[in-house]
Amino acid sequence: MPGKRKKRRDFGRVRKLPSGRYQARYPGPDGVLRPADHTFATVTDADLWLARKRVEIEDGQWLDPAEGQTTVRDWSARWLAAVSPQLKHKTRATYRSLINALIVPAFGDRELSSLRPITVAEWVGSMKTRGLSASRIRQAYRVLSQVMRAAVDNGMVPQTPCRGVRLPRMPETEPHILTPLEASRLVRAAAKPHDLLVALLAYAGLRVGEAFALRRSDIDLVSGFVLVDENLAEANGTLVFDTPKSHQKRLLRVGPSLAKRIGRHLEALPGGEDALLFTTPGGKPLRYNQWRKAYFDPAVKAAGLVDVTPHDLRASHGTWVADRYGVMTAAYRLGHSNASVTTRHYARPVAGRDDQVAEAADSWLGGHDPAPGARTGHDDDDDGSAGALVPA
Repeated sequence: MPGKRKKRRDFGRVRKLPSGRYQARYPGPDGVLRPADHTFATVTDADLWLARKRVEIEDGQWLDPAEGQTTVRDWSARWLAAVSPQLKHKTRATYRSLINALIVPAFGDRELSSLRPITVAEWVGSMKTRGLSASRIRQAYRVLSQVMRAAVDNGMVPQTPCRGVRLPRMPETEPHILTPLEASRLVRAAAKPHDLLVALLAYAGLRVGEAFALRRSDIDLVSGFVLVDENLAEANGTLVFDTPKSHQKRLLRVGPSLAKRIGRHLEALPGGEDALLFTTPGGKPLRYNQWRKAYFDPAVKAAGLVDVTPHDLRASHGTWVADRYGVMTAAYRLGHSNASVTTRHYARPVAGRDDQVAEAADSWLGGHDPAPGARTGHDDDDDGSAGALVPA
């Protein structure tokens, strides 16, 4: 009686190795025959693996194993080159620094497919042990997460290892909110023309880099407007003019007294339309650390204030505007595309407001409706269309 004919395998091949184990090979979508990444104890195990691989290919879920063998060093360099044209100069420099200093030393020679969540968690833990700040660790993790997400999107690996990793918490820091009178005292204490720069931070809500980048052509004294369309940033020691953060250009109205101060400054300002409003004594663009040490910090001390940063003035402005004219108006003046950023990072409760609310609530209980207090210019359904703050 003839022996039973062996059924021909219709996908892939299986062969027995000298070790007694079995090797499976399969044709990829490109027709190239590829071996499985491991061997099998039985033919049945190998056949099951081939069946799953076939379904993977037919469903369009197949990934070329060679792609996953790309090193983290090579892929992160390719990713950074691809995204760089869309990044601001300072962001690009920060990403490059994080990749070179923290990501490549840890993972550079490893294949993308070899990274696992535990690998990333151990890396995060090692950075914490070395004493890196929570901010630095979180920044490095976010960049690696973007690199690996791009690898997933491009079919290099099936999923990102940056998942389920506990990151160190950022310390809770609250801005020092000044009163308008305290800010005015600080302006008077600053040396000219830096008193005007401080006034623009406090009473127009500019970022420091935006104030440093203001030019004569940005000022419309007739209408009382300041155009904020540039930002001066420092990256790796190099000063770069760029668009404002989040690319949010805006036209701000300033009050008459502030406009007059700007006008007097422009009268004495040398240069043409592109001349910067504020420079070093040698006529060069300002650098934040030098400016703060030479002009801002001495003014804070002279004004009898403590623990005040230039950024606190912007946060104070946001708080004043949000309290009186609504969060949407504050968001516009601060250059935020989303009002949630304003409430999360800038607008803070004004001292004494809770007492006023309690008094109003007591009047409501008695059947009376007190006259509006400090929140003027809008009602409970404010849509943010109230006028911008015009400081006296």
